[in-house]
Amino acid sequence: MSYENKMLQLKQKLGKKKEQPKEKPAFLLPEKPFYMEQWESTGLTVIENDLGVLFKREVTYPLHHQHGSYQLGSLYDAIEKWQNTTIEHPYAVDFEESIVFFDTETTGLKGVGTNIFLLGLLEAFDDRFVLTQYVLADPANEAAFLFESRFWQHSRTVVSYNGKSFDWPQLETRWTLNQHILPKLRSQKQIDLLHSSKRIWKNNLDRMKLTKVEEEKLGFKRQGDIPGFLAPIIYTDAVKSGNAEALMKVLHHNEWDLLSLVTLYIHSTNLLLERELYESATTYTNIGKWFGDLKHGDQSQDVLSTVTNNFDKADTGLAHYYLALQQKRNGLFAEAANSFEKALFFIDNREKLKALEQLAIVYEHQFKDYEKAIYYTNQGINLINNNIFLKKEQTEKLSGKWLKRLQRIEMKLIKR
Repeated sequence: MSYENKMLQLKQKLGKKKEQPKEKPAFLLPEKPFYMEQWESTGLTVIENDLGVLFKREVTYPLHHQHGSYQLGSLYDAIEKWQNTTIEHPYAVDFEESIVFFDTETTGLKGVGTNIFLLGLLEAFDDRFVLTQYVLADPANEAAFLFESRFWQHSRTVVSYNGKSFDWPQLETRWTLNQHILPKLRSQKQIDLLHSSKRIWKNNLDRMKLTKVEEEKLGFKRQGDIPGFLAPIIYTDAVKSGNAEALMKVLHHNEWDLLSLVTLYIHSTNLLLERELYESATTYTNIGKWFGDLKHGDQSQDVLSTVTNNFDKADTGLAHYYLALQQKRNGLFAEAANSFEKALFFIDNREKLKALEQLAIVYEHQFKDYEKAIYYTNQGINLINNNIFLKKEQTEKLSGKWLKRLQRIEMKLIKR
């Protein structure tokens, strides 16, 4: 027997060694930072748990607390409005949900080396609002800091501003890096008010920074606020020096963010569900389009009709255009054609080309009015050939498509 076969038999007799399960690394309680008393003297409270230490600030607000144009308690009026409507909307909540307004401050914008150093939570209770801010004592105590947020304990409705794309994924990343110590993070219902702001105020606000929305829409202007980009620098300096006086300004910045989330939710709800016209035609046109995108055709048509009936013609071009799309979807072809025709004078070339196409379709297929179908088709061809908004490849493709339409309609006219 060869040497190789003998070795093979020996291995079979001995069998494979069973792999031992990897032991979790032993957890060592981090040391407490040297500046505990200094940070406490600025108004922070030390919290100790089984994973380490962190700092906490808590503020209670009565329901009548005024922030800009709204009292915080108006949140419950907004929730009641959602309860009383049959509209299904991603921002609808009810009284059974536990709502928390959520915002973070981080040491950077992305990457594994980016820490969350401030977790801000503003919770709504029956008779008050409670702001709780958790501050990271130092990176060694990150597990203690994350644990205290209690996002592992129960699920809530988390309302944020860009939190769905930034704050929450950042929290998930930090949680994953500490998963050998922390309980499993629960999934949460997310309402991101940055998304609603973009939908509601497109072509109305140049920038969607929360501070801009506060000033333009919520009646609140910050006094003595720090620029957001300074927050990580201030925190890093506080950890190195032990002086947390400047850090308190970061906490106040975060506090205003959270209070504004409440009033932004209230204001957005009022715009979506009320019929009082206290904003621009553009705003309500955006809302009507949003309802259409959500397949709420009747609601969309109602809002857009309100715009076309109550604002100047020059401001209602897009409203007529989106209204026409809803009317056509609902089989109201005469009304749709009328709305498309009114829109033509006040909309940009891209929408105008789509409107001309819809008019050509309606007059060809629904009304069998081939002369008018040819008229609108020729208008579309002229717009394509004299365009400055299409690339060369798009122009060639669209020209071919529209010429085929023209030839087809002309043949129908000849046959008739």
